[in-house]
Amino acid sequence: MTERPDHLPEYLARLADENAARFIGDGLLSGKDSVPAIALNQAAEPLPESPRWRLRALRDLIDDAMYIYRDDRPTQADAWLAPRLHAILRLTRAEAADSALWNYLALGVAPDFVVWRHRSESKKTVNARYFKGPYHKQAFARLWWSAELFRNGSDYEPVVVACGNQDMLNTVLRLDVIDHRPIAQALVGLLRREVVRTGREANALGKAVNTAAATLMYDAIAADVERDAGALRRWIDEAEAGISVQHRPLPAGPAEEGAPQDSVERLTDHFAELFAEAPVRGKEEGQAEAEED
Repeated sequence: MTERPDHLPEYLARLADENAARFIGDGLLSGKDSVPAIALNQAAEPLPESPRWRLRALRDLIDDAMYIYRDDRPTQADAWLAPRLHAILRLTRAEAADSALWNYLALGVAPDFVVWRHRSESKKTVNARYFKGPYHKQAFARLWWSAELFRNGSDYEPVVVACGNQDMLNTVLRLDVIDHRPIAQALVGLLRREVVRTGREANALGKAVNTAAATLMYDAIAADVERDAGALRRWIDEAEAGISVQHRPLPAGPAEEGAPQDSVERLTDHFAELFAEAPVRGKEEGQAEAEED
């Protein structure tokens, strides 16, 4: 099986898309080969030698996730890992939009995790986009961005709820409307209320909310507060100073004000109504069976 790299430098680096593609072959995707660490690091662009870019804490976190969930389905690691990855790897959104950073994390730091988490049992292979792909698909970018978009100010608990449903990551994460914080928190609210339980239902809800956005201005009926750029900067500066993040307790994010509760509740009720009318694959068959019983 793909092994942890035998050479880990002290700091993270960037691996451009064209260079990353050179290291993604059938042997890696099937989990049979490991990544040649020295050759990969020669192709990478080093990041500044700052405490914020030290990779040991990230690798330790990933090892911990693989250990904790060693006897469970790997998908269950997402809800635990996402908020902690975000709290340790403190980035601006501009930095997090850099695919070269995620390429390096997947190939240079933790290719063994990508294979462990995303190898299909039926196909016995990993989709290459988990190593090098869009933010909503790439193994680590999807977790960081889910934490960024579903956190409520400093509170990561909504991230845990959202990442417990795979379609919140696979479908809802890529929707433009999810950047509006009351929308993200309202979607989490429907999971908490158990109005939405399954992946199919989350998928149907996301499509209904996104479609309604074409005619309904969500920011007008459910306004958000202005974001505090200073809180984010102070949070990132803590990483520059070398602050450590414990793994077991749920960490705290940037000390921003959360989404207005009245806006969240208004949208939660509205989305519940949308969902009641949304087509869910398999829903009619299940209802018919229930009526026959």
